[in-house]
Amino acid sequence: MSERTARRLTRILSMLPWVISHPEATVDEVCERFGYTRRELLADLDLVFVCGLPGYGPGDLMVAYTEGDRVVVEMADYFAAAPRLSPSEALALLAAAMSVQAAGDAPDALVSATEKLTRALLPGAESVLAVDIDPEPELVTRLRRAARDGKVVEITYTSLSREETTTRQVEPWSVFVDLGNWYLSAFCRMAGAERVFRIDRIRSLRETDETFQPPAEPPPPRVRYTPSEDDVRAVITLHPPARWVVDYYPVEVLSDDGDRLRIVFSAADPMVAARLLLRLGPHAVLEEGEEVAAALSDLRNRLLARYRA
Repeated sequence: MSERTARRLTRILSMLPWVISHPEATVDEVCERFGYTRRELLADLDLVFVCGLPGYGPGDLMVAYTEGDRVVVEMADYFAAAPRLSPSEALALLAAAMSVQAAGDAPDALVSATEKLTRALLPGAESVLAVDIDPEPELVTRLRRAARDGKVVEITYTSLSREETTTRQVEPWSVFVDLGNWYLSAFCRMAGAERVFRIDRIRSLRETDETFQPPAEPPPPRVRYTPSEDDVRAVITLHPPARWVVDYYPVEVLSDDGDRLRIVFSAADPMVAARLLLRLGPHAVLEEGEEVAAALSDLRNRLLARYRA
């Protein structure tokens, strides 16, 4: 999930319970309280309108719209109050939190939440719940130590998106887990910027005696795409049905007049942008990007040939 999507989801989940508990809330009140513009609020209400419970028939979806100057949210009572965990759900959540702590990647907020949940589930008990996890890979241990000691390391890394293997010196900042994979957040001297490396793609590691001073506030450790100078760039105009692209991909917004959103899309392979454009169909227009245009034409011709066959 991109940072933009996470912010949008957080605001929607904060807005819904308040509107449900204030059925006479006006558009201006909701916008002021949750930092919306009118257009953003209407877009989020449209999104809520197509969400609901499994089955997703007319009786399963929420109702969200504006009526005059009033914001209306109905058939969404399950958002009226915070959900309550069952004992088994709470225990599973606690075990997951303890696993993250055992891996050494828990932020202070998670540590505090884990302590509160432990007291709620196991009042007056100590060390009642034990979580066993597999030992971390050797490279993880070495990189974690290098980050702790501020030591520069030299890695040989294979990038699957570029299908190339390079040797580079990096300044390790942190090691973290995401969706079951270990990652290294570091300053890459070859790229001259922060990069996130998947640790199982590091072919070799050499620790050096050189030290570095980590930044006072490094970027939060998370998996994200960082455009490089060698990337292919394309200027694309998105129409309203394709605006979701800016929530899903790390793009640069050039302009937005409400109807047309112009972005710069970067990728290591022009085929990534070509596949996206083909998927968006008439809702996106390629304005600039010769390599992407060539890849899109090739992709269209191959698909047409397959259909004709």
